[in-house]
Amino acid sequence: SSIDTRTEVLVQDAFAKLMKGRTSFIIAHRLSTIQDADLILVLVDGDIVEYGNHQDLMTRKGKYYQMQKAAAFSSE
Repeated sequence: SSIDTRTEVLVQDAFAKLMKGRTSFIIAHRLSTIQDADLILVLVDGDIVEYGNHQDLMTRKGKYYQMQKAAAFSSE
């Protein structure tokens, strides 16, 4: 669902506290939600096409990178 930026930050902070020291799965369409994850799996048509942390995936300039750039462009 659509939430404002302030609420998103509050939700992300709450999740961070709940997930500390635990294995957690986050399914997200909004990429900012998963940027701090230890491991990100990128799925296309149900197949894992990339995995790594945010920095690794951005460096590879693959599908995740393309999705990040598209998200940044659409928010301008």
